[in-house]
Amino acid sequence: MRDELLTIGRFARLCRLSVKQLRHYDDTGLLAPIRVDAGSGYRYYAPGQARDALTIALLREMDLPLAVIARALEAGPERRAGILREERDRLAERISRDQARLAMLERLAEAGLPGYEVTLGREPERRLAVVRAVCTPAEIGTRIGECLGRLLPVLGRTGTAWEPPLWGLYPLDLEERLEIAVGAQIPQGEGVPGLEFAVLPGGLVAETTHIGPYAQLPLAYNALFAAIHERGLRPRAPVREAYLVGPAEAPQEELMTRLIIPVQENTA
Repeated sequence: MRDELLTIGRFARLCRLSVKQLRHYDDTGLLAPIRVDAGSGYRYYAPGQARDALTIALLREMDLPLAVIARALEAGPERRAGILREERDRLAERISRDQARLAMLERLAEAGLPGYEVTLGREPERRLAVVRAVCTPAEIGTRIGECLGRLLPVLGRTGTAWEPPLWGLYPLDLEERLEIAVGAQIPQGEGVPGLEFAVLPGGLVAETTHIGPYAQLPLAYNALFAAIHERGLRPRAPVREAYLVGPAEAPQEELMTRLIIPVQENTA
């Protein structure tokens, strides 16, 4: 049987991998040799393992984590396809975020930090029917869309009168997991079966308006938070976004979003 096996060096050349990589794959349990000599510690591989080794090399070239590759190798064809589709979707999402960052860098390189007029004013109390979700910062766009997909059908089905615009509610700190909400303002005292309610207290707020893609909202938030701190104010949650002109009404460059942050005098 030993004559049919390949030394780690020959197997590495066959699979266009390095000996170091094969040793790492063995150490992590991803691809173990068929035989390890008890005396010398030499590793031996079967030619039939070449397919798995080549697949590992291919998927690593695509920057898939070793843990994901291990699950894909162990899975049957149907489950393996599902695992790879999940990674494809994650990659597409990452590319989309990178493209948004690229667009922001180009905008900053061409024109510097955009000027946003930040004003102080008083916001009335608002009662919203809301749908909530928990997500990572990178998932906010997707989860907002899902929340809208739950909110609007309920409002339409119940015939609830609501006052535009739609609202997004966010925490001050974008932590690893955060709770967000999408809501619509409804008349005081009216109920909507199947929906939660959130009361936004009235009071002093700092606000600005962003015109352009949602992916470039960080530019507006940069100006808004800077102005709040420069004026000696303390921001309070929730951060509010009012979608004055949404994607169904205009192209990305013409979207209009009102950013509102409740503030109070910093007495510390």
